[in-house]
Amino acid sequence: MNQTGGYRELPFFKQSEIIYDFTVEFVKRYIDYKSRTKDQMEQAARSGKQNIAEGYLQKSLEGRIKLLGVARGSLEELLNDYLDFLRQRNLKLWEKDSPEAKKVRSFVYNNYNSYNDYKSYIENPEDAANTMICLINQTNRLIDQKLRWLEEKFVNEGGFRENLFKKRLEKKKEGYGKI
Repeated sequence: MNQTGGYRELPFFKQSEIIYDFTVEFVKRYIDYKSRTKDQMEQAARSGKQNIAEGYLQKSLEGRIKLLGVARGSLEELLNDYLDFLRQRNLKLWEKDSPEAKKVRSFVYNNYNSYNDYKSYIENPEDAANTMICLINQTNRLIDQKLRWLEEKFVNEGGFRENLFKKRLEKKKEGYGKI
């Protein structure tokens, strides 16, 4: 079943899906299959993606904020795994404004296409880790923006239970339920 609209159209969801697919391939190639790191990286990438989906299916703004925060935390954990990978192998971390990083960052403006846009970077472990560092940083920034917006909305409009309670009180005032 192909779902369109909703959370699947969010740029940070699309990016989290790319991060997950890329990470699954990355750990197959570069992380010992018996290593706990392999499982941790796959789970962090999966959690980033799945918590966005679950959060957007919440009726409550509070629930959405909480699960987006969990997604953000999972992606931060994964970011640190990629940084550790480079550091522990004495591989180069791309500077933020390096030509390589700029090129990878530019893919996101191509309608957040797909894993295929990033696939060529998987062939070299240094390029692969740096590519994911760039994409995770971009995704985290987008999630941070969304979290700030949702938190402001929550402060201004209240939460799901709070608003239901207000509606219930209004109904009570109207005489709903009187015999």
